[in-house]
Amino acid sequence: MGMTIGIFDSGLGGLIIAKAIRSHITQPDMVYFGDTLHIPYGNRSAEAIYDYSCRAMDYLFNVHDCALVIVACNTVSACALRRLQQEYLIRSFPEKRILGVVVPTLECAIEKGYKNIGLIGTNRTILTNVYEEELQKINPEIQIHQINTPLLVPMIENEGMQWIDKVLEHYLEPLLEKNIECLILGCTHYAFLKERVSAMLGHNVDILSQDEIIPAKLESYLEKHTEITERLSRDGQIQFFVSDITPGYQSASEKIYGNKIEIHKTELCTVENKYK
Repeated sequence: MGMTIGIFDSGLGGLIIAKAIRSHITQPDMVYFGDTLHIPYGNRSAEAIYDYSCRAMDYLFNVHDCALVIVACNTVSACALRRLQQEYLIRSFPEKRILGVVVPTLECAIEKGYKNIGLIGTNRTILTNVYEEELQKINPEIQIHQINTPLLVPMIENEGMQWIDKVLEHYLEPLLEKNIECLILGCTHYAFLKERVSAMLGHNVDILSQDEIIPAKLESYLEKHTEITERLSRDGQIQFFVSDITPGYQSASEKIYGNKIEIHKTELCTVENKYK
Protein backbone atom coordinates (compact mmCIF):
# COMPACT_ATOMS: atom_id res chain seq x y z
CA MET A 1 0.00 0.00 0.00
CA GLY A 2 1.36 3.42 -0.97
CA MET A 3 1.77 6.56 1.09
CA THR A 4 -0.29 9.76 1.02
CA ILE A 5 0.14 13.53 0.82
CA GLY A 6 -1.02 15.38 3.93
CA ILE A 7 -2.46 18.89 4.00
CA PHE A 8 -2.52 20.58 7.41
CA ASP A 9 -4.26 23.78 8.43
CA SER A 10 -5.28 25.36 11.72
CA GLY A 11 -8.90 25.21 10.58
CA LEU A 12 -10.90 25.00 7.38
CA GLY A 13 -9.24 27.63 5.20
CA GLY A 14 -6.76 25.09 3.88
CA LEU A 15 -9.66 23.31 2.20
CA ILE A 16 -9.25 25.86 -0.60
CA ILE A 17 -5.64 24.73 -1.00
CA ALA A 18 -6.69 21.08 -0.82
CA LYS A 19 -9.26 21.54 -3.58
CA ALA A 20 -6.78 23.42 -5.76
CA ILE A 21 -4.13 20.73 -5.28
CA ARG A 22 -6.66 17.99 -5.99
CA SER A 23 -7.68 19.75 -9.23
CA HIS A 24 -4.06 20.21 -10.31
CA ILE A 25 -2.60 16.89 -9.12
CA THR A 26 -5.32 14.29 -9.53
CA GLN A 27 -3.74 10.90 -8.84
CA PRO A 28 -1.97 10.80 -5.43
CA ASP A 29 -4.11 10.00 -2.39
CA MET A 30 -4.42 12.90 0.05
CA VAL A 31 -5.51 13.51 3.63
CA TYR A 32 -6.65 16.87 5.00
CA PHE A 33 -6.45 17.68 8.70
CA GLY A 34 -7.82 20.90 10.20
CA ASP A 35 -7.17 21.62 13.88
CA THR A 36 -10.55 23.28 14.40
CA LEU A 37 -10.41 22.66 18.16
CA HIS A 38 -7.66 25.24 18.56
CA ILE A 39 -8.50 27.78 15.88
CA PRO A 40 -7.44 30.56 15.50
CA TYR A 41 -3.72 29.84 15.71
CA GLY A 42 -2.93 33.47 14.95
CA ASN A 43 -3.64 34.53 18.53
CA ARG A 44 -1.68 31.66 20.15
CA SER A 45 1.87 31.65 21.51
CA ALA A 46 4.67 30.28 19.35
CA GLU A 47 5.16 27.38 21.77
CA ALA A 48 1.47 26.44 21.65
CA ILE A 49 1.48 26.56 17.83
CA TYR A 50 4.52 24.29 17.71
CA ASP A 51 2.91 21.84 20.15
CA TYR A 52 -0.37 21.72 18.19
CA SER A 53 1.59 21.28 14.96
CA CYS A 54 3.64 18.39 16.35
CA ARG A 55 0.44 16.58 17.34
CA ALA A 56 -0.97 17.14 13.87
CA MET A 57 2.22 15.83 12.26
CA ASP A 58 2.17 12.77 14.55
CA TYR A 59 -1.37 12.09 13.41
CA LEU A 60 -0.72 12.53 9.69
CA PHE A 61 2.54 10.59 9.64
CA ASN A 62 1.51 7.74 11.95
CA VAL A 63 -2.17 7.22 11.19
CA HIS A 64 -2.31 8.15 7.50
CA ASP A 65 1.26 7.28 6.50
CA CYS A 66 1.92 10.62 4.78
CA ALA A 67 5.17 10.84 2.84
CA LEU A 68 5.08 14.62 3.07
CA VAL A 69 2.81 17.23 4.59
CA ILE A 70 1.93 20.62 3.13
CA VAL A 71 1.50 23.14 5.95
CA ALA A 72 -1.25 25.25 4.41
CA CYS A 73 -1.38 27.45 7.51
CA ASN A 74 0.67 30.65 7.16
CA THR A 75 0.87 31.04 10.94
CA VAL A 76 2.52 27.62 11.30
CA SER A 77 4.70 28.26 8.26
CA ALA A 78 5.80 31.55 9.80
CA CYS A 79 6.60 30.58 13.37
CA ALA A 80 6.94 26.77 13.56
CA LEU A 81 7.96 25.37 10.15
CA ARG A 82 11.72 25.70 10.61
CA ARG A 83 11.54 24.03 14.00
CA LEU A 84 9.32 21.27 12.61
CA GLN A 85 11.84 20.62 9.86
CA GLN A 86 15.02 20.92 11.92
CA GLU A 87 13.90 19.38 15.22
CA TYR A 88 10.70 17.37 14.90
CA LEU A 89 11.45 15.64 11.58
CA ILE A 90 15.07 14.86 12.42
CA ARG A 91 13.99 13.36 15.74
CA SER A 92 10.89 11.46 14.64
CA PHE A 93 10.60 11.07 10.84
CA PRO A 94 13.91 11.89 9.10
CA GLU A 95 12.79 10.25 5.85
CA LYS A 96 9.66 12.42 5.52
CA ARG A 97 9.12 16.06 4.55
CA ILE A 98 7.14 19.08 5.74
CA LEU A 99 6.69 21.99 3.31
CA GLY A 100 5.32 25.49 3.95
CA VAL A 101 3.63 28.21 1.91
CA VAL A 102 5.58 31.40 2.65
CA VAL A 103 8.61 30.98 0.37
CA PRO A 104 6.61 29.66 -2.64
CA THR A 105 4.30 32.67 -2.34
CA LEU A 106 7.18 35.13 -2.26
CA GLU A 107 8.80 33.36 -5.20
CA CYS A 108 5.61 33.98 -7.17
CA ALA A 109 5.63 37.70 -6.34
CA ILE A 110 9.29 37.99 -7.33
CA GLU A 111 8.75 36.06 -10.57
CA LYS A 112 6.07 38.60 -11.48
CA GLY A 113 8.55 41.44 -10.91
CA TYR A 114 6.76 43.26 -8.07
CA LYS A 115 8.79 45.71 -5.98
CA ASN A 116 6.08 47.16 -3.70
CA ILE A 117 4.11 44.39 -2.02
CA GLY A 118 1.24 44.38 0.45
CA LEU A 119 0.51 41.57 2.88
CA ILE A 120 -2.41 40.74 5.15
CA GLY A 121 -2.13 37.95 7.73
CA THR A 122 -2.88 36.82 11.25
CA ASN A 123 -1.33 38.49 14.29
CA ARG A 124 1.26 35.75 14.67
CA THR A 125 2.25 35.70 10.97
CA ILE A 126 2.81 39.46 10.91
CA LEU A 127 4.57 39.46 14.30
CA THR A 128 7.16 36.92 13.11
CA ASN A 129 8.05 39.21 10.19
CA VAL A 130 8.89 36.06 8.22
CA TYR A 131 7.77 37.45 4.86
CA GLU A 132 10.08 40.46 5.12
CA GLU A 133 12.96 38.34 6.42
CA GLU A 134 12.67 35.91 3.51
CA LEU A 135 12.41 38.79 1.03
CA GLN A 136 15.58 40.34 2.46
CA LYS A 137 17.44 37.11 1.68
CA ILE A 138 16.26 37.16 -1.93
CA ASN A 139 16.09 40.86 -2.85
CA PRO A 140 16.45 43.55 -0.14
CA GLU A 141 15.25 46.23 -2.54
CA ILE A 142 11.68 44.89 -2.52
CA GLN A 143 9.36 46.68 -0.09
CA ILE A 144 6.61 44.89 1.81
CA HIS A 145 3.83 46.57 3.82
CA GLN A 146 2.17 44.30 6.38
CA ILE A 147 -1.20 44.54 8.13
CA ASN A 148 -2.43 42.08 10.75
CA THR A 149 -6.07 41.14 10.17
CA PRO A 150 -7.16 39.03 13.17
CA LEU A 151 -10.92 39.26 12.70
CA LEU A 152 -11.10 37.65 9.27
CA VAL A 153 -10.57 33.96 10.15
CA PRO A 154 -13.20 33.84 12.93
CA MET A 155 -15.69 35.62 10.64
CA ILE A 156 -15.07 33.20 7.76
CA GLU A 157 -15.37 30.10 9.94
CA ASN A 158 -18.31 31.27 12.05
CA GLU A 159 -20.80 32.53 9.44
CA GLY A 160 -19.84 36.20 9.75
CA MET A 161 -19.56 36.95 6.03
CA GLN A 162 -22.44 39.42 6.06
CA TRP A 163 -20.34 41.80 8.18
CA ILE A 164 -16.95 41.23 6.64
CA ASP A 165 -16.90 43.99 3.98
CA LYS A 166 -16.63 46.83 6.50
CA VAL A 167 -13.84 45.00 8.32
CA LEU A 168 -11.97 44.39 5.05
CA GLU A 169 -12.24 48.05 4.05
CA HIS A 170 -10.78 49.07 7.41
CA TYR A 171 -7.82 46.69 6.99
CA LEU A 172 -7.11 47.47 3.31
CA GLU A 173 -7.25 51.27 3.40
CA PRO A 174 -3.69 51.75 4.78
CA LEU A 175 -2.30 49.44 2.08
CA LEU A 176 -4.02 51.38 -0.69
CA GLU A 177 -2.28 54.51 0.61
CA LYS A 178 1.08 52.74 0.05
CA ASN A 179 0.36 52.29 -3.69
CA ILE A 180 1.06 48.57 -3.53
CA GLU A 181 1.42 46.64 -6.80
CA CYS A 182 0.13 43.36 -5.40
CA LEU A 183 -1.42 41.99 -2.23
CA ILE A 184 -0.41 38.66 -0.75
CA LEU A 185 -3.31 36.95 1.00
CA GLY A 186 -1.12 35.63 3.80
CA CYS A 187 -3.60 33.15 5.21
CA THR A 188 -5.21 30.26 3.38
CA HIS A 189 -8.61 31.33 4.69
CA TYR A 190 -8.29 34.62 2.82
CA ALA A 191 -8.49 32.90 -0.57
CA PHE A 192 -12.21 32.73 0.18
CA LEU A 193 -12.22 36.55 0.08
CA LYS A 194 -10.13 37.24 -3.01
CA GLU A 195 -12.99 38.48 -5.20
CA ARG A 196 -14.13 40.92 -2.50
CA VAL A 197 -10.56 42.08 -1.90
CA SER A 198 -9.94 42.51 -5.63
CA ALA A 199 -13.07 44.63 -6.01
CA MET A 200 -11.98 46.88 -3.14
CA LEU A 201 -8.38 47.31 -4.34
CA GLY A 202 -9.16 47.74 -8.05
CA HIS A 203 -7.61 46.39 -11.23
CA ASN A 204 -4.19 47.96 -10.64
CA VAL A 205 -3.44 45.68 -7.67
CA ASP A 206 -2.76 42.01 -8.35
CA ILE A 207 -4.09 39.54 -5.78
CA LEU A 208 -1.68 36.70 -4.94
CA SER A 209 -3.78 33.89 -3.52
CA GLN A 210 -2.08 30.72 -2.36
CA ASP A 211 -4.65 28.39 -3.89
CA GLU A 212 -3.37 29.63 -7.27
CA ILE A 213 0.30 29.26 -6.30
CA ILE A 214 0.84 26.16 -4.17
CA PRO A 215 -0.47 23.42 -6.53
CA ALA A 216 2.05 24.17 -9.29
CA LYS A 217 4.86 24.59 -6.74
CA LEU A 218 3.99 21.20 -5.22
CA GLU A 219 3.87 19.58 -8.64
CA SER A 220 7.34 20.96 -9.41
CA TYR A 221 8.64 19.66 -6.07
CA LEU A 222 7.25 16.17 -6.70
CA GLU A 223 8.80 16.10 -10.17
CA LYS A 224 12.21 16.82 -8.64
CA HIS A 225 11.81 14.33 -5.78
CA THR A 226 10.98 11.03 -7.39
CA GLU A 227 11.99 9.21 -4.19
CA ILE A 228 8.74 10.59 -2.76
CA THR A 229 6.46 10.30 -5.77
CA GLU A 230 7.38 6.65 -6.32
CA ARG A 231 6.06 5.82 -2.83
CA LEU A 232 2.65 7.51 -3.22
CA SER A 233 -0.59 5.58 -3.72
CA ARG A 234 -2.50 6.80 -6.77
CA ASP A 235 -6.19 6.05 -6.33
CA GLY A 236 -7.20 9.72 -6.49
CA GLN A 237 -8.82 9.66 -3.05
CA ILE A 238 -8.97 12.52 -0.54
CA GLN A 239 -10.19 12.30 3.06
CA PHE A 240 -11.04 15.12 5.46
CA PHE A 241 -10.51 15.15 9.23
CA VAL A 242 -10.85 17.82 11.92
CA SER A 243 -10.19 17.92 15.66
CA ASP A 244 -13.62 19.38 16.44
CA ILE A 245 -16.82 19.50 14.45
CA THR A 246 -19.93 21.64 14.72
CA PRO A 247 -22.88 22.23 12.37
CA GLY A 248 -21.25 25.56 11.52
CA TYR A 249 -18.00 23.87 10.56
CA GLN A 250 -19.80 21.38 8.34
CA SER A 251 -21.59 24.22 6.56
CA ALA A 252 -18.42 26.31 6.27
CA SER A 253 -16.42 23.38 4.92
CA GLU A 254 -18.87 22.88 2.08
CA LYS A 255 -18.86 26.59 1.22
CA ILE A 256 -15.07 26.81 1.30
CA TYR A 257 -14.44 23.57 -0.61
CA GLY A 258 -17.15 24.39 -3.13
CA ASN A 259 -19.24 21.22 -2.84
CA LYS A 260 -20.45 18.73 -0.26
CA ILE A 261 -17.69 16.79 1.48
CA GLU A 262 -17.68 14.34 4.35
CA ILE A 263 -15.56 15.53 7.25
CA HIS A 264 -14.73 13.31 10.21
CA LYS A 265 -13.79 14.24 13.74
CA THR A 266 -10.59 12.69 15.06
CA GLU A 267 -9.32 13.10 18.60
CA LEU A 268 -5.64 13.83 19.02
CA CYS A 269 -4.52 12.50 22.38
CA THR A 270 -1.67 13.89 24.43
CA VAL A 271 -0.29 10.36 24.79
CA GLU A 272 2.24 9.99 21.96
CA ASN A 273 1.10 8.09 18.88
CA LYS A 274 -2.33 7.10 20.26
CA TYR A 275 -5.49 8.35 18.55
CA LYS A 276 -9.17 7.66 18.83
